[in-house]
Amino acid sequence: MAKGTYIKNPTRLKKEKIKNHFLGPVTNLEDYVSPDWWRNIFNALYLKSDSDVIDDNDITSQEIDYFTTIINPDPTIKILDLCCGQGRHTLEWNRRGFNAEGLDRSHYLIQKAKTRAQKEGLNIKFREGDARKLPYKNDIFDYVAILGNSFGYFETIQDDLRILMQVFKVLKPWGKILIDVTDGDYLRENFQKRSWEWIDKKMFVCRERSLSVDKQRIISREVITEVQKGVITDQFYAERLYNQESLEDLLKQAGFSDITFHGKIGTQSKRGVDLGMMEQRIIVTATVKKEWTPAKVRSSQIVKEVVVIFGDPNKKDPLKPDSVFDDDDFYTIDQLKSVLYEMNRYRFIYINNHDTLINDLLKMNGKVNYVFNLCDEGFNNDPRKELVVPALLEMLNIPFTGAGPQCLSYCYDKSLVRGIAKEMEIPTPEAFFIKPEDTSFELPINFPVIVKPNFGDSSFGITRRSVCYSFDQLVSAIMEIREKFGYDKPILIEEFLTGKDLSVGIIGNPPDSYMVLPIIQEDYSELPEDLPKICAYEAKWLPDSPYWKIRSIPADISEETTNLITECCLKLFERLECRDYSRFDWRLDNAGNPKLLEVNPNPGWCWDGHLAKMARVANISYSQMIQQILMAAEKRLGLVDLDENKNTEAIRSSLIQLS
Repeated sequence: MAKGTYIKNPTRLKKEKIKNHFLGPVTNLEDYVSPDWWRNIFNALYLKSDSDVIDDNDITSQEIDYFTTIINPDPTIKILDLCCGQGRHTLEWNRRGFNAEGLDRSHYLIQKAKTRAQKEGLNIKFREGDARKLPYKNDIFDYVAILGNSFGYFETIQDDLRILMQVFKVLKPWGKILIDVTDGDYLRENFQKRSWEWIDKKMFVCRERSLSVDKQRIISREVITEVQKGVITDQFYAERLYNQESLEDLLKQAGFSDITFHGKIGTQSKRGVDLGMMEQRIIVTATVKKEWTPAKVRSSQIVKEVVVIFGDPNKKDPLKPDSVFDDDDFYTIDQLKSVLYEMNRYRFIYINNHDTLINDLLKMNGKVNYVFNLCDEGFNNDPRKELVVPALLEMLNIPFTGAGPQCLSYCYDKSLVRGIAKEMEIPTPEAFFIKPEDTSFELPINFPVIVKPNFGDSSFGITRRSVCYSFDQLVSAIMEIREKFGYDKPILIEEFLTGKDLSVGIIGNPPDSYMVLPIIQEDYSELPEDLPKICAYEAKWLPDSPYWKIRSIPADISEETTNLITECCLKLFERLECRDYSRFDWRLDNAGNPKLLEVNPNPGWCWDGHLAKMARVANISYSQMIQQILMAAEKRLGLVDLDENKNTEAIRSSLIQLS
């Protein structure tokens, strides 16, 4: 049971000479608790007296199993095991391939943790330090875990608040805290006032407990006796009792959001006599929502000044379900900022206020190297005005990443792209065009068909009802797009292809330096049989939809099909004047022939988007993908200086030239 003590006769190391000292009966346990009892208790005797809980590998493994289901950590993230003791949880996380490090106040336990890690050949950072003043930079960890009832040792609640505020600082935006602490309400009613148990064949421990006067702490006395030497320590300690309400209040005071309680857990000790504070515990997580702390970089170290333009979170966005930026959008932006934050020798300036966009750019003109244009929402979040931002940058003569206004204009029109592809003898599905004023039409292609807005992206207007098997269904689908989505532009009716649904990504600029990412396909195996196999609006925006279960996997297609698709994508990339990165969507017909669906210049840059999924198949991390996009743009713009930018060789080696 994680704890600490006021020791009348402190025992620092196992081999240290121990003097017998025993107080005898005391009337009030609370009178004997020192404010800093936790400084001396965590030693060799602590590992012995509580070994049934804190030194049992099976218990630790089961706890990590449970905690991992709660926070679902990716092996690439950083975890801080705060108040880690002898590092039992830290070690177990790292055994499973996670990147965890530990900090604890006890010199003895930290040395123990380091020794165990060294014996197992695990490269783990363990540090000695005070949780109220963490020795880490801001915004460095994805998760901070305070486990094994290691919270609530200090005399005042303000010290516990200081710990949480320190955790808030060292967590990245959208990072999470995980706390495993004794259930205060349960312990107030069920604590054992007295107990004793054998630790081993020569040593036993007697415990005595009471509530503090204010009933906010449980006071414990622990007398450890060795059969030949007699009493070897008589120690007192106190731990604060939190319940869900008081924990939630404290987390809110520290600035945390999305506070979630995950039930309660207990511990099954092999000795099974006195579990004390570990008998029943509360598990809670909370999220940090904050801005990144500005990086401190010396002017002499900066090679590039880059402006990043996003959509405007304060304006309506018609493509989103509720027409507003939600937590998922802000999380996506912060994931991008996270990888940019780690890039040395850059200074990134973020702009998302479209009301002041023109003036902001005028002020920066001539003072920045280029713009990283991530405003795929369009100017004022109008998707038809996506081309306005690059057009504005061209007018101001400011270099920028990605496609220019002409390319964005072409590719926003699906019918136009189809025409260009046909001219280039690139296969496309059969289709026809319905103008807004058309009140009747003939169907020149066979069912099934799929109904799409001719202008748009992010699967806007495409639902399960867009796939039609009869004329009545077709009329209903057209009405839904017109009435439900408020779309009053031309509609494209296309033959519905039933083969594999494929995506191809290109980073770089053909014909010189570029990379074709592995082709991926949509896995519809978990989709109910009665639903059409499409990556529709529901798959991207509605978590409660069965379409949310669609996954992307490496494409299972022949080398011949791969080569044909790749060749066509490269031709389209150049013909449509895509730049730096682009995505192409294809689908096979029932005979396995590939046909182009659409071209996406400046495709979704988010951490979990299709481009990032393709990159992962190629063992390219999200951070590396973003770096390669920037490198491709810098090379195209002639911003690579061999004398200043040591990443030039990385650019050349990371972009694969295909013959």
